[in-house]
Amino acid sequence: MKTIAISGSPRENVGKRDAKELRYEGKVPAVLYGGKEQQHLAVVIADLRDVIYTPEVNFVEIDVNGTKTKAIVKDTQFHPLTDVLMHIDFLQLFDEKEIVMEIPVKLTGTSPGVKMGGKLIQKLRKLRVKALPADMPQNVEVSLEKLEVGSLFRVRDLQGQKYVITNTPEDTIVSVAMSRALKQAETEAAKGKK
Repeated sequence: MKTIAISGSPRENVGKRDAKELRYEGKVPAVLYGGKEQQHLAVVIADLRDVIYTPEVNFVEIDVNGTKTKAIVKDTQFHPLTDVLMHIDFLQLFDEKEIVMEIPVKLTGTSPGVKMGGKLIQKLRKLRVKALPADMPQNVEVSLEKLEVGSLFRVRDLQGQKYVITNTPEDTIVSVAMSRALKQAETEAAKGKK
């Protein structure tokens, strides 16, 4: 998985007034947890653009005074009116400890059902994936090559990988439904045969 490097500085004071001053300086308060103890940090908001405002999922390497720590974004808080980032939580990664992340679904290939005029409906855009950090995929690929009109691809249809998908096996990821034009064409064809 892709890793984005950002730098942070330790926070001495923790509180509302300190957090407000940080935001005024273009920084955001952050917490790094998962290790021996929590670390309170300040991170420049501009550094987080490639981490938060993207459809991709990435690991983050946080550099605090020369000490680099690999982590993932666990939680973000935005201002309810202005949508400005107010706070961010990072979870430290360990090579031998499994994590759960929301990974985007990538559709590949062309569906024969869509070629015939069917309508492609994607129900799940992200899947919950549990894996070791080294085995975490950038995205989960779903092939459309065998999807005819009226067929669907479920979570259980994904082949075994080095990761586990924790969504319900019966959840539909993508399906091909019959479009109005295709229904109308079939109805007219049926009338023509009589």
